[in-house]
Amino acid sequence: MDNKHQTVKHPRHRDLGALLSYRETENGITGNSEQGNFKITVYHENIIRVQVSDTGSFDEMSYAVVAKPASVDFEIREEKDCLFIETRTLKLELRKDPMRCHFYNQQDNLLNEDDAGFGISFLGGSKSVYKKLQEGERFIGLGEKTGNLDRAGSGYTNHNTDSFAYSSESDPLYCTFPFYIGLHHRLAYGIFLDNTYQSHFNFGASNDRFSSFTVEGGDINYYFIQGDSVAEIISGYAELTGTMPMPPLWGLGYQQCRYSYYPEYEVRTLARTFREKKIPADALVLDIHYMDNYKIFTWDSQRFPEPDKLIEDLKDQGFNLVVMCDPGIKIEEDYQAYAEGVEQDVFLKYPDGSYYSGQVWPGWCHFPDFTNPQVRKWWGIKLAGYVKQGIKGYWNDMNEIATWGQKLPELIEFDFEGDGGSAKRGRNVYGLMMSQATYQGVRENMGDERPFNLTRAAYSGVQRYAAVWTGDNVSNDDHMLLGVRMVNSLGLCGVAFSGYDVGGFVGDASIPLFARWISIGAFSPFFRGHSMVNSKDSEPWSYGEEVEDISRNYINLRYRLIPYLYSVFHQAARTGIPVARTLAIDYSFDDLVYHPGYQNQYLFGPNILVAPVESYKELTKVYLPEGSWFNFHTEELHRGESEIYVESSLTHLPLFIKAGAIIPMQSVIQSTREKPQPVLHLHVYQGADGTFDYYEDDGNSHRYQSGEFYQRRISLEHKTGKLVFGAVEGTYTSQFKEIRCCLHGFRKLTKVTVSEDHIAVLQEEELFLPPVSSFDPLGKESVSFPLEVQTFTVQNSPERVEITYN
Repeated sequence: MDNKHQTVKHPRHRDLGALLSYRETENGITGNSEQGNFKITVYHENIIRVQVSDTGSFDEMSYAVVAKPASVDFEIREEKDCLFIETRTLKLELRKDPMRCHFYNQQDNLLNEDDAGFGISFLGGSKSVYKKLQEGERFIGLGEKTGNLDRAGSGYTNHNTDSFAYSSESDPLYCTFPFYIGLHHRLAYGIFLDNTYQSHFNFGASNDRFSSFTVEGGDINYYFIQGDSVAEIISGYAELTGTMPMPPLWGLGYQQCRYSYYPEYEVRTLARTFREKKIPADALVLDIHYMDNYKIFTWDSQRFPEPDKLIEDLKDQGFNLVVMCDPGIKIEEDYQAYAEGVEQDVFLKYPDGSYYSGQVWPGWCHFPDFTNPQVRKWWGIKLAGYVKQGIKGYWNDMNEIATWGQKLPELIEFDFEGDGGSAKRGRNVYGLMMSQATYQGVRENMGDERPFNLTRAAYSGVQRYAAVWTGDNVSNDDHMLLGVRMVNSLGLCGVAFSGYDVGGFVGDASIPLFARWISIGAFSPFFRGHSMVNSKDSEPWSYGEEVEDISRNYINLRYRLIPYLYSVFHQAARTGIPVARTLAIDYSFDDLVYHPGYQNQYLFGPNILVAPVESYKELTKVYLPEGSWFNFHTEELHRGESEIYVESSLTHLPLFIKAGAIIPMQSVIQSTREKPQPVLHLHVYQGADGTFDYYEDDGNSHRYQSGEFYQRRISLEHKTGKLVFGAVEGTYTSQFKEIRCCLHGFRKLTKVTVSEDHIAVLQEEELFLPPVSSFDPLGKESVSFPLEVQTFTVQNSPERVEITYN
C-alpha cells in the first residue's frame, strides 16, 4: 500500500478499524468493528443503506424516509479480506481491515469508494465519511445551495438559517437536502445522508484527494443509490423519501404577493386591476400585516374588518387567498392561541422544563414543537378557522427557526415522537415538521379539496407536504440566475414544486430586470411576484406600459401551457422527476452543460429548453445539447451539440423546442377557475420520434387517487408518418372535446387519414407572443413572429386513434 494511504493511529482521529464480527439479517448484515457498530441493509436492488454508530445502538427514526426495505434477492459472500453484498444491479465490496466500502455496478464498474486512509472516521464529536475523488468527478445536488451547478471544488454546510438578502456565495441557507449525485466515467450514483444534525459536505474543496460528508451528532446513516442515469437515481431517491401529491390546479397559476398588501381596499383594488388589465392570476398573498399585531390565527379588525366577505368576493373574481403562517406564538395572556398552547403544553422547552422564548415579529414568543404528534394535531385544529373562512393557501415562513439574534439555543429539547432530542438534532427538521402539520391539518379540514402549502425552511421529504421558495432574494441579475440554479438543484432533490420571488424581494428591480425576470418566472414550477416593505410597487403594471405588455404575454403563455405543465407535474408526482430539469439530468456527461455560461439552462418539462439571460443582454450565446432544436419564436431549426448566438430582447426570452416534442396547450384564461375553450391545441414538432404522457383530472379534489383521471400516451413516429393517441386510462372525462393538431417543421402534407377517413389540413397562423404595443412614436418598432403552421382537428375519442400523414 502507498505509505500516504496507510492507516495511522492518532489520539483524536479514529476510523472504524478492522471488522471483528458480523451476522446476517433479513435484509443484510450487522456487526462490530474495532471502533464501532455497523449495519448494512439492502433497501432495494439498487439501494444499499450504510449505518455506523459508536453508541452500541442505531437511530432508526426518520422524518425523511418513508420506504421500508423491499423483499429483493441478494447474495452475501465472504472471502479472506472482503465481504460482498450483491443484488441484481449493485455490489458492495466491504473490505475488512480496515473497513472500507467500495460500490460497483453489475458490470464491475467502480461507482464509488471510501478513501483508503480514512473511510468512516470519528474526530471529536463528529463523524465523517471520506470518499476517494475519481478522475474528472462531478457533483450535483444538495438542493437549495448557492454556487455552480457542478459542486466540485466547493464545500457546504446544512444548518437551516434565516438568511435575509443572501449573497451568491452565502451558505448555509434555509433548507437542508443532504443528497447529491456523483458523475464520472459515464457512470452515476447517488448518496443520501439521512441525519438531521448540522452536516458538512466537501466535494474536493481545499484538497485533491477526497470528497466527504460530516455530521456533528447522531449516526452515519447514508443510502447509496445506483442508477443507469441521473433520472433513475432521482427516482430512487423519490422512492425513499416520497413524491409530491398533485397540487391544486390554481397553484400553478400566477400569484401576487407583497410585504404587505393592506388594508382590505388595497387587496380589492389589486384583484380588480388584474381583471381590468386582463393579466391572468390565481392567488393574492397576504403577508404578516393581515394579522392583529402579527399574531397567527388572528385578523387585524381595522385593516380587514370583514375577512369572510373579502375571501368570498375574491373567489367570485377567480382568486384564492394565501395567508402567512409564522410559528411564533406571542406570549400574551389574553391571546387564545397562547393560552391554549400553555394549557396543552405544546411549546418547545429548555431541559429544566421552562418554555423557550425567542423574539420575532409579535415580540417575545413561544414556539410549537412540531416533532410532537399532539402538537401537530393542535396546530391543525387552530388552522380550521382559516379553512372555515375559505382560505385554501398557506405560507409557512420564519420556520428555520428564525428569531432576532439568529442564535437558537442548542439545548432546547424536542419531542421527536417521544424519543427526545436537542435543537442540534431538531433545528433542520423544524420547517419540515411545520409543513407537515400545516398540510395535514388543513387537508383534514378541507374535505375533498387540495390545499396549497408553501414553506421557506425544509428537510428532505418536504415534497410530500409543501412547495418550497428560495427565500429573501435580491433584485439583481445575479440573483435572478442564481434562483434558476437553485430551483433546478431543488428538483434534483425531490422538490419538483419550487420557485423564487420574481422581481426580487430585497431592493427595487429595474424596468429591464423585472421584464426579464417575469419571462423566466413563467417557466418556473412555482410562479409568484413578491417585494419587500418600503420598496417600489412591483406588480406587472408597475414598470410602465411596455413591461405590462411583456408581463401579460408571458403570463398568458404560462396559462396556455397549463395542459403541458399539469401533465409534467403528474409525472413528478409519480416518479419524482422534476418540472424544471437541469440539463445535467438528460445530458449528464456533456461537459458544456456545466460551463458557467450555460449552467443556468434547463428543460421545462421534457421538451422546452429555457435559456435564462441577464436583463441587459440583447444578444446571448446558447448551448443546444444532443438532438435537433426549434427556436420557439421563429421556428428556425438548429442541430444539437452546438453553440449559437441568439437574439435575447426583453420581449423574447430564448426558448427552444426539442424535435419530436408534443406540447399540449389551451386557450388563454384569466384564472384556472375559468374553463378554457373545449379545444386542446396539440403542438407537434417534426424531426424525431417523441412521446408525451398527457394527464387531466378535476384539478381540485383527491378523487384522482381512486382512478378519476384522464391519461393517455401520445406518440409521434416521424419516419412512418404516424401520430398515435393511446387509449385513455381512468374514468375522468376530458374537458376538451376536440384536439387541434398544429404541425411545426413538417413538409407540406397532401393527406391526413384517421381510420381511412381523410381530414382537411389547413394553413393557419400561430402567434405565441403578440407584439408589444408601440407606446412611444419615436421608439423601436415592436417585433413579433407569426408562424405558418399546418393544422387539422380530430374528435377527442377515448379509444386508441392512429393518424397517418404524408
